[in-house]
Amino acid sequence: MNRKIFFSLLVGVSVIAETAFAQISGGIDDAMMQGIKNAYKNTSADKAIRNALNANSIQKLAVSADQKDVIDGYFSDRVYSRGVTDQKASGRCWLFTGLNVFRAKMIDKYKLPEFEFSQNYNFFYDQLEKANLFLQGVIDTRQKPMSDQMVEWLFKNPLSDGGQFTGISDIIGKYGVVPKEVMNETFASNNTSQMAYLLKLKLREYGLQLRELPVQTDMEDIKRIKTEMLGTVYRMLVLNLGEPPLEFTWTRRDINGKPVETKQYTPKSFYNEYIGKDLTNGYVMLMNDPTREYYKLYEIDYDRHMYDGY
Repeated sequence: MNRKIFFSLLVGVSVIAETAFAQISGGIDDAMMQGIKNAYKNTSADKAIRNALNANSIQKLAVSADQKDVIDGYFSDRVYSRGVTDQKASGRCWLFTGLNVFRAKMIDKYKLPEFEFSQNYNFFYDQLEKANLFLQGVIDTRQKPMSDQMVEWLFKNPLSDGGQFTGISDIIGKYGVVPKEVMNETFASNNTSQMAYLLKLKLREYGLQLRELPVQTDMEDIKRIKTEMLGTVYRMLVLNLGEPPLEFTWTRRDINGKPVETKQYTPKSFYNEYIGKDLTNGYVMLMNDPTREYYKLYEIDYDRHMYDGY
């Protein structure tokens, strides 16, 4: 083949390759950027919106003044809870909701001027139980490969502060409840992300240590090791949330704030006196998951608040 023709073919192939590459490239080139910019017309309405958003929240600006006047605020049944509770920057909606059900009943029954259960107290044990749930899950699956879907899920989700009503029945049924003033909120309970991040790191570290134990390790030794690990988790929780009380003194007051009765309680005796309900057998939780077939009961292994058989 003539050398000039061969060179021309190479150049042609190169040009074709470069053209093909340019055609399939997904980047924003100058022409595309110009088209994107041209799509923005900078109308007077755009300028007004931009000026408004410069110093205001879009949620507030999106409120329709006309619609506010037509909202019907009537409810056939009202719950007199005397104030609202605030979960702040945490995922404890399930805990606040559950405790508020019993809070409203307690306020109404005893005509209290105000009252709130300690969400922090129950959250403490929720996190401890979830830590144990993860570690025990690792123990149960330690002979499976890391690529196993269950093992992957466990290490991806060591614990969280979210939950369902089953967490209410599990946690307060086992640990009882206390008034909020007995174990108040802390910065970490109101802002859970940093504590959760550190707990997950520690639990994953412990999970890998448990998986590295020899296969023939005695179960009693494994249980001892897990208990030591949970001791560290307990310390982390105490430093962030405070230590849960074993007993306390509480004075019940009437609607005018006058003392009615002062007694010594444990969290369980307080639960029995002021709630006293079988939450496990007395309530059911209904959830709708349109991604699954209806009329069947589903449960994800280890996706709960507490390990079975405590």
